[in-house]
Amino acid sequence: MTESNFSLKKIEISVSEAEKRTGRNAMNMQETYTAYLIETRSVEHSDGQSVLTDSLWRRCSAFEWLRNYLLVYYPHIVVPPLPEKRAEFVWHKLSADNMDPDFVERRRIGLENFLLRLASHPILCRDKIFYLFLTQEGNWKETVNETGFQLKADSRLKALNATFRVKNPDKRFIELKHYSDELQSVISHLLRVRARVADRLYGVYKVHGNYGRVFSKWSNINILCLDKSYYIHYFLNRYASSIDDILEDEEHYADQLKEYLFYAEALRAVCRKHELMQYDLEMAAQDLASKKQQCEELATGGELFSIWGVTTQLFGQETPEQREARIKMLEEQIKEGEQQLKSKNLEGREFVKNAWADIERFKEQKNHDLKEALISYAVMQISMCKKGIQVWTNAKECFSKM
Repeated sequence: MTESNFSLKKIEISVSEAEKRTGRNAMNMQETYTAYLIETRSVEHSDGQSVLTDSLWRRCSAFEWLRNYLLVYYPHIVVPPLPEKRAEFVWHKLSADNMDPDFVERRRIGLENFLLRLASHPILCRDKIFYLFLTQEGNWKETVNETGFQLKADSRLKALNATFRVKNPDKRFIELKHYSDELQSVISHLLRVRARVADRLYGVYKVHGNYGRVFSKWSNINILCLDKSYYIHYFLNRYASSIDDILEDEEHYADQLKEYLFYAEALRAVCRKHELMQYDLEMAAQDLASKKQQCEELATGGELFSIWGVTTQLFGQETPEQREARIKMLEEQIKEGEQQLKSKNLEGREFVKNAWADIERFKEQKNHDLKEALISYAVMQISMCKKGIQVWTNAKECFSKM
């Protein structure tokens, strides 16, 4: 489905709004869901003239449908993940309800980032189905179904079978699996620590609010220290109330880490696809070797312990003509098997070549994004500490004048 005509050259994409809706699902049951408004605007038309913005609504299931299609048709690509359906690794005061307005807003940002990832990918940006996802209001799912991608999807059972039965796995993909597991483990640990620190920090800030109320009451009792007590109350109370906004801003950086937490599964999906291809290749090679052995036994007459030999012992000797016909049939099957094996070998080499090119692209992207996110997080923490020092410096001045 890749066509150069559908390349998203100079196009702006945004998920600008989220709207809670009620409707009926496939089981004709009432359900509540969130729909998102996707707006696209070409920066420049082919004739140099600007064009109007196009907009349409999509629910989360449509985004999932699009990604599932991409996983099937681009198995060698590390397809960008969707944002989480329910909030995980959050500080305790943040709602985990998937209909909570703050969570819906974060998911809106995540879905916009997902579309921008696709649009910036050198291959995925040229896909026709992706283009229609952005521009075709009705019957989009029918168009996707016509591609037959669901029939091409490999079952989990088959993938699991291939994982345990591949005899000669590619060491590079084994290492990639370990890489994805380590990436997931490290980021999960980082997010858990961050959530615990956020909870503790929240408590510390709220204690300052309690101190602020104490000084507020003291200012009403002690007229001599009225001004100074009031200012101390003001500084501590403002400091305490700032933590809610700080921790909500931190969620932005946590979501950037979560994206790469989910990327780990995208890496494993590429590994599973390679295992399936390797398993099919080994089965084809085994089948070809078996047919060659049968043909050789028929030609030399040494088929006593083969299936055909047992059949001959049970039902009597076959005629030379029957033997010749069987040899001819096997020779034709061997030729077909050799062609299939050659084709699968070429397909496997092409898959590995394309997969590693995209994996290198992904690693470069990951290093850049995580470095930028962690630096920004550190800068925010430094800024937060400076504000805390300033608050206590101001309070100290008030204490010294009391």
